[in-house]
Amino acid sequence: MEPKIIFEDESLVVVDKPAGMVVNKAQSVKDVTVQEWFAPKLKSQNSKLKSDEEFVQKGGVVHRLDKDTSGILILAKTPETYEKLKDQFLNRRTQKTYIALVNGKMQPAAGVASLPVVRNPRNKTKFTVGEDKSRTAITEWRTIRRFAKDRYSLVELTPVTGRTHQLRVHLAYLGFPIVGDSLYDHRKRAIQTKEWCPRLFLHAGTLVITHPVSGQIMKFEAELPAELKAVIEKGIFATLS
Repeated sequence: MEPKIIFEDESLVVVDKPAGMVVNKAQSVKDVTVQEWFAPKLKSQNSKLKSDEEFVQKGGVVHRLDKDTSGILILAKTPETYEKLKDQFLNRRTQKTYIALVNGKMQPAAGVASLPVVRNPRNKTKFTVGEDKSRTAITEWRTIRRFAKDRYSLVELTPVTGRTHQLRVHLAYLGFPIVGDSLYDHRKRAIQTKEWCPRLFLHAGTLVITHPVSGQIMKFEAELPAELKAVIEKGIFATLS
């Protein structure tokens, strides 16, 4: 399992990260992370940098995706690129869209959620909607298609902010948890959906940035992975009563 390179130049690399691959290295992660996969390329280009620099410590990782989320991820190859891209993400000058399959008939068909996302005090591995307005997160959505007599909705999600687990928390709070989300959906339903959806149905499909060197507006796209495409295309919903 490794990322697929979509675009690369002297400044950056854009990859399609597979689901199941962790982005940042950590002592608790035994498998190869995106950061470790990218390390040889960084070392060959930045051999004289100090190890305490943020760019080196982060391994060129500008933003992240959850382990179970697939799709577009951008990596910086130089400190200058890293700082400029980080500034774009922090100041909301990028645009990301995700595709998700959610439980239920998403209503209204398009809308905006503006809700604080905070660490769950009862479970440190989870996040929840809280009252700390300094942690407000904004998610826009629109429904693409519905299935199985409106039991499921395929939606496009645009996160205006980038809180950890933001999309998953917002959708679960609104009553439309993402299919295959064992962390935020009801346990019984999450187990049952594993029979026809092998993973979390969440994919980062597009990313728009301003190239940090050329200033050109660039849009990158990653197709829905085969395992998720199969859920939609192979008539799985026809078997659901």
